[in-house]
Amino acid sequence: MLHFKGMEDLSSIKQELERTKSELAILYEISNAMRTTLKLDEILYIILTGVTAHMGLGFNRAMLFLVNDKENIVEGKMAIGPETGDEANRVWKYVEQEKMDMDDLINAYKVSRHMEESGFNRQVQRFKISLEEQKDNLFSLVGLEGMPLHLTRETIQNYNHDPIIKMLKAEELVIVPLKAKDKVNGIIVADNFITKKPISKDDLRMLIMLANQAGLAIENSQLYEKTVIRAHLDSLTELWNHGYFQYLLGVELERARAVSNPLSLIMVDIDDFKLYNDTLGHQQGDRILKEIAILLKNQSRKMDYVCRYGGEEFAIILPYTDKKEAYHIAERFRENVLKQTFFKKEEFAGKTLSVSLGLATFPENGASPAELIAYADKALYEAKQKGKNQTCG
Repeated sequence: MLHFKGMEDLSSIKQELERTKSELAILYEISNAMRTTLKLDEILYIILTGVTAHMGLGFNRAMLFLVNDKENIVEGKMAIGPETGDEANRVWKYVEQEKMDMDDLINAYKVSRHMEESGFNRQVQRFKISLEEQKDNLFSLVGLEGMPLHLTRETIQNYNHDPIIKMLKAEELVIVPLKAKDKVNGIIVADNFITKKPISKDDLRMLIMLANQAGLAIENSQLYEKTVIRAHLDSLTELWNHGYFQYLLGVELERARAVSNPLSLIMVDIDDFKLYNDTLGHQQGDRILKEIAILLKNQSRKMDYVCRYGGEEFAIILPYTDKKEAYHIAERFRENVLKQTFFKKEEFAGKTLSVSLGLATFPENGASPAELIAYADKALYEAKQKGKNQTCG
């Protein structure tokens, strides 16, 4: 009897060792993947892929929220997961058939951004909650206390009115803080809303271990992105500079080509800028440039890139935007410039500052950055020739 119990104990130890080995291998693979990039969106995707992939932690869906220290809020950044059981089965079957590993899943994101367009991802990206106003909400509890929460089928009933529970309609979930140097900089939420598989202590422990690495990776990425931003900003207008505009246009064009989506480019030129500059002086000219830059940036969509092309010329890259929509956006810019009071000078009494705009759209107006820029420039020249203060394309 003692011999049999000893064999049982040995078997149990072996199983425990195998499980620990498997867990370490998963965490090692995810950790290595996080070290391959410093881009924040790629880091977030790798983290969430690690949480949801079958070869990872295997949750049905996962969401990542970041703490915005300036506004003292938590805001949704990215989400991975199916919206229905049918979609889940389709995705899981495809991954299994293609024998996709972690690297394959990550590379698929770099080439195609279909996940960005999912309703679930967009719903999470719209989510914002204050850490001050409602200290009784779950995110405040996790964010301020820095402790993970496992809401079981029994305990989740106590939080039915919490914004995150209402949004997810989950029956069980885990909320885990991401930390860097003991400071919470993000939150992961994960659940099994399709399979209804109970979340075990081991699942939670693995997620906490992953979160410990993820918090540092996010902090490093944010520091890197701040450095990159400073290096690529135009010092006067604080828009992307000409060199970074060229890079962004190339990247977005490749992405548009990969997923067969349109992309538009708007070139904006301030009408009669030399006259203002010569008459009012360069300081006033610079002020006009800054104010135009602020207007363009404030009235652009989150996904657009507003750049200073050079001199008094600006460029706006509009991903996922066809010619018709780009024209409406350009006209809104033009009309809003006319409404703006940029300065009050006797020399220009009765004269309104205006801009001319030229449009180009991929694929119909060009297949390369150079072709799109040339077409938009030509359209801008046409707008100038026709009397300025108009949009052509």
